[in-house]
Amino acid sequence: MKLLHIDSSALGANSVTRDLSAAVVARWQDAVPDLSVQYRDLDANPVPHLTRGSLAGTNAEEAAKAAAVLEQFLAADVIVIGVPMYNFGIPSTLKAWIDRIAVAGKTFRYTENGPEGLAGGKKVIVASGRGGLHTGAPSDFQEPYLTFVLGFLGITDVEFVRAEGVAYSPEHRTTAIAEAKAAIASPLAKAA
Repeated sequence: MKLLHIDSSALGANSVTRDLSAAVVARWQDAVPDLSVQYRDLDANPVPHLTRGSLAGTNAEEAAKAAAVLEQFLAADVIVIGVPMYNFGIPSTLKAWIDRIAVAGKTFRYTENGPEGLAGGKKVIVASGRGGLHTGAPSDFQEPYLTFVLGFLGITDVEFVRAEGVAYSPEHRTTAIAEAKAAIASPLAKAA
């Protein structure tokens, strides 16, 4: 089984989502023998944003890197994504990664009946961190967007592990992280 671990926070060691995503990956490593883990840090090594040249395929080096990003995604059975909420949405580095995996003919296609996702059968666990409280609120453009775009690609097994209100106080941050870690589901039932 292959697990792809993605982090997108710009906060380094102070990141809630890096801490949470690492805890999710550790839970999978403990539960699934011979789990192969690949790691991609979108802050340290960002994927280039799409440009006219990207879409035209005029830069061979960029096209090769984009193909590698897509292949890494397609090869994964489980994807763990650390996603902080920045300005009510996701980091632009994560959006650039999504732009490289949302590829017509590879991860989705249009049919007479509408779009069809081609990347199904994967499990995605989103480790989410938010300074305020946003679950179910109109201010949450993070989880609905990720649920929609992953579903568009055919991925419907999406789980969110979230720590909210982490900017309220150091105590609230500690409690929110502890509660989020306690909510990480065991992968045993899913991996069998």
